[in-house]
This record gives sequence, C-alpha cells and structure tokens, in this order.
Amino acid sequence: MRQVEQTPVWFMRQAGRYLPSYRKLRSVKGILEIAKDPGLASDVTVDPVRQLGVDAAVLFADIMLPLEGIGVKFKIEENLGPVIENPVRTREDVEALGEFDPEQHVDHVLRAISLAVEKLDGVPLVGFSGAPFTLASYLIEGAPSRELHLTKKMIYSDPDTWNLLESRLAKLVVKYLRAQIRCGVSAVQLFDSWVGCLSPADYSAHVRRHSTEIFSGVGRRVPTIHFCADSSALIEEFAGTGCDVLSVDWRVPIETVWERSGGAKGVQGNLDPAAAEAGGRVMEKGVEDILRRTSGKRGHIFNLGHGVLRETPPENLKRIVDMVHRSSAKR
Repeated sequence: MRQVEQTPVWFMRQAGRYLPSYRKLRSVKGILEIAKDPGLASDVTVDPVRQLGVDAAVLFADIMLPLEGIGVKFKIEENLGPVIENPVRTREDVEALGEFDPEQHVDHVLRAISLAVEKLDGVPLVGFSGAPFTLASYLIEGAPSRELHLTKKMIYSDPDTWNLLESRLAKLVVKYLRAQIRCGVSAVQLFDSWVGCLSPADYSAHVRRHSTEIFSGVGRRVPTIHFCADSSALIEEFAGTGCDVLSVDWRVPIETVWERSGGAKGVQGNLDPAAAEAGGRVMEKGVEDILRRTSGKRGHIFNLGHGVLRETPPENLKRIVDMVHRSSAKR
C-alpha cells in the first residue's frame, strides 16, 4: 500500500442520480442510452470529481451490460432495476449462453473509460463489475429479489448447473475487468451486492472459489476492491478471496474488519447513506466517528456503506469530502 497525505474518499453510485446535471440528462435519455453513449457516460463519470472534489471517479455503467453480449435480454425499470426477458433456470439455459468478447460486446464501455481517463487528467478512475453470484441472481430470479429463493433452489437442488453458471460468469468478469484495466482504470471493484443472504458455509461451498478466480485472473495489474451489502457474517470469507480492499456496509464496526481479515487488507467504508442524505450534525458525527475508529489503521478509504441515495443533496457529499480531507490531514 502506498502512503497518502490524507484519507482518500469517493462514493459508491457517485456518478448519477442525485446530481442535478444527471437528472437533467435523464429527463431526455434512458439510463441504458446514457451508458451506451461513450461521450455522455464519460461526462457523467467525471462530473462528481469536478463538483465534489472526490479523490477518484467511478465509471458510469450498469452491471448488466456485459450480459447482453452473451444473449441475455433485459430492460432497466425505474425504481426496480433489471428485468430479464429470458431467465436462466436450467442447464440448457446455461449452455445456451454465448461467449463474451469485451471488445465486441462492451466497446461502448471501453470507449467511455478511455474518454473519462483523458478528461480526468490524472485523477484515478475506478472500474467495476458485478460478481458471479449477484449476476446469477438476476439471471435466475428474472428481477431484483431479496429472498432469492429461486437462486438458492438451484444452489441446493442442482449444484452442477449452479457451478457451471458461476464458472462461465467468472470467466466473463475476468475478461471484462481486464479490458477495463487495458483502457486505463486505476482500480476495480467487484460488487457482490446480494451474497449476504448466504451463510458462511454456503458461501464457502458455492461462491468463494468463483470470486477467488476473478481476483486471481485480474492479478496485480491494479488494486482490487470487494463489496457486499450485509456482509458482516462473511468478512473472513471475503478476505480469503484475494482482494486488496474489503468494502463494508454500515452494519459492521469498521475497526474490527482489519482484525477479522488478518490486518493485511485495506478497508473501504462505511457511513450509512441515510446519514449522508440527512446531513447536518448527524452526518458530521458519523464522519467523525469513522475517522476516529480508523485512526492509525493502514489502508482506509472513506466511502458510504452502500450507494448514494437519490435525494442526497450534493452539498452534503461535498461537506463529507472536505471533512475527511481536513481531519485526516491533521493526523
């Protein structure tokens, strides 16, 4: 890990929906239209750096985009998320999925990265992908689901088909992240947003090796970050996947993550996004508390415990950035 003069800060979902400039764009363009337009996507990526002073940009894209290339048909419904036209629920469905070619299937994403890197003029850009479990959960359920009963049903009743699907998705993700790195991202984050529904034993048996394959496939090209919501039961498992940084939500005391992960990892997080939305003294106390808990710890990246909420005032996020920079520079 490289020493820095102050704690770096960026926000998950910082490129998008809370910014007036993005809302204006969304009034005339759909989310996938923007994501597939390299010029627009790169502008949305860069805007938060200019407006908030964050230390890194995060790529504006959708985790479902690479799945189009292998034959998955979907749409993004407002206030719901991805809805799959052709869910994947049998071995035959899995075997029908095509091979992924990033240069062919997500050329728009790669061009957006190149444009954003040029516009950022040295500010790091964070790329990302959904993890195999989370991607599979959308494919199997057909739409966002907190219960994930169809996904668990496949895991328990047809583990061979589950592992085939996970293996194919892991290979897709490795190709996707390597392509992002070739185009200039400075770090990559693997989002396993829904895997917190599993027990540590089930995660170890059915998921961990596929995530490990991804971090091994990315190698030491750039730093790697691993995120899961509701992850407190899985810290040790996540630490064993080979990532460099664990990104945790607000449900786990951030200072304990170093201890539970063996002390060698960086840790990212973990202000409750609702506190960022609320602002005022509640938000400021939350920031101060996290900085106190992480004081003296090596490798902290300040972030929210999940994505920026839609109604968050941008000035609240700018206040967080200013507080983190000012307070951490005094240490």
